[in-house]
Amino acid sequence: MRKLTTTALIAWLATGCAEYLPLSSGALQGTISPLPQSLERIAQDKIIQLETKVSEAYSVNLWVVEVAGDLHVFAGDNKTTWVNNIEQNNNVRLRSGDEIFELKAIRVNDTEIFELFSAAWEAKYGNRPQNESVAQTYLYRLRHRSS
Repeated sequence: MRKLTTTALIAWLATGCAEYLPLSSGALQGTISPLPQSLERIAQDKIIQLETKVSEAYSVNLWVVEVAGDLHVFAGDNKTTWVNNIEQNNNVRLRSGDEIFELKAIRVNDTEIFELFSAAWEAKYGNRPQNESVAQTYLYRLRHRSS
């Protein structure tokens, strides 16, 4: 069974699907750009890369949606490495295409925003979050560092 799983993973990577896996890496490469006023182009990306940093840069592929004029990323109820990093340093970098945007991540605790997020998530990805408790999950709003 393990050999079959490994073979399937290698085949998936070889066919160009690696960007859909939540694999982690280091510092993002690209051109640092100001965040555009319209987030539509970034919000249309199926996958973005998010970099967090405590002692070393850590980046991961994530889904993203726009809610109430802000980009949002979601870890569900998994307190992942990137969530732990944000709790220590909320400065993040988002890569979309070849551009990198320097932002800050703010945890969302508002049930109304979470409901809007859930609806946007479903519209974009075809399903609602498995755990819809804002208190038990890690949803982050991404904004300009100066705001």
